[in-house]
Amino acid sequence: MKKHIRECCGMVMGIDLGDRYSYVVAIQPTGEVEFERRIRTREKELRKLATFPGLQRVALEAGTHSPWVGPLFEQAGIETFVANGRKLRLIYENKKKSDRMDAEYLARLVRLDPRLLAPIEPKDRQYQEDWQVLKLRDEMVRVRACLVVQVRGLMKNRGKSLPRCTPAGFPKKVAEALRGSEREMLLPTLKVIHEASVQIRRYDRQVEQLNQQRYPQTALLRQIKGVGPVTALAFVLVIGDPQRFVQRRKVGGYLGLCPAQDESGNRSLQLRISKEGNPFLRRLLVNCAHYILGPFGQQCQLRQQGLRICERGGQNARKRAAVAVARKLAVVMLTLLQTGQVYEPFPARHQEAA
Repeated sequence: MKKHIRECCGMVMGIDLGDRYSYVVAIQPTGEVEFERRIRTREKELRKLATFPGLQRVALEAGTHSPWVGPLFEQAGIETFVANGRKLRLIYENKKKSDRMDAEYLARLVRLDPRLLAPIEPKDRQYQEDWQVLKLRDEMVRVRACLVVQVRGLMKNRGKSLPRCTPAGFPKKVAEALRGSEREMLLPTLKVIHEASVQIRRYDRQVEQLNQQRYPQTALLRQIKGVGPVTALAFVLVIGDPQRFVQRRKVGGYLGLCPAQDESGNRSLQLRISKEGNPFLRRLLVNCAHYILGPFGQQCQLRQQGLRICERGGQNARKRAAVAVARKLAVVMLTLLQTGQVYEPFPARHQEAA
């Protein structure tokens, strides 16, 4: 739900948050700077700012500290807006960039119109905890993949090729194939890879538990062959309330899967996808699209549309097809969440049969 913006007739404040120190600039309703100061990024110091007389709005830049600083001002009855730094070219392309200038620009933008900040809707603590489970699992998978590639590359330099296997079975297969000094050299790394696989399985159990107990609507999404528990949980967490999308096709642009736009007069450039929104969920959807287009993908309307794009040829036809399938897959998943219906691989045939 979008926040209702009240008319501003009081003082506004911009805060550039840092790990140790933050810079604060307060502006009067007339546009004059009331005060500016450098404070420590501590709860006690920030609570003093929340009690400043006449303060009506506060603007923060999205970052590590914004999830706990934002609710601190909200509890004091102050309108708080978390700015999307990726869309504030006024700040990140400033030739005289400093903490003080960033804070002043945040204050002046929130005084004029908070929508200029492209504000990010704050998430509750439960969402943050559940989201961290997915992110930690993803980091563990990335670490394991890097170590596996490192070991394979090291052995190729020695003229040896390791057996093909899954990442989970990699330590056992390699330990059996190596002998002597090479085995002793790689044994500590193989133990780390084995421990990473154990922790990944533990995170997988946590994800399954969250899907069953806290987010049962993920079962609707997992009807699609190729959408697993991680992708289903990530989609539900990022989308939040599915009814907020009046037009379902807009979910593709929300996730950055639609081409960017650059029109001026009669000129309209063909650009790549915007890559806005959540990059983690976008990567998961593209991976699901590759599975749907692959040899183990289920015969469905999504697969047929993607294969038709591949048949057009071209150097990047496969990549374009994967992005197009990922975009359509997001629309299908949103539809399932909104309607709660059973997934039909060929909806047109189902309607004709009905």
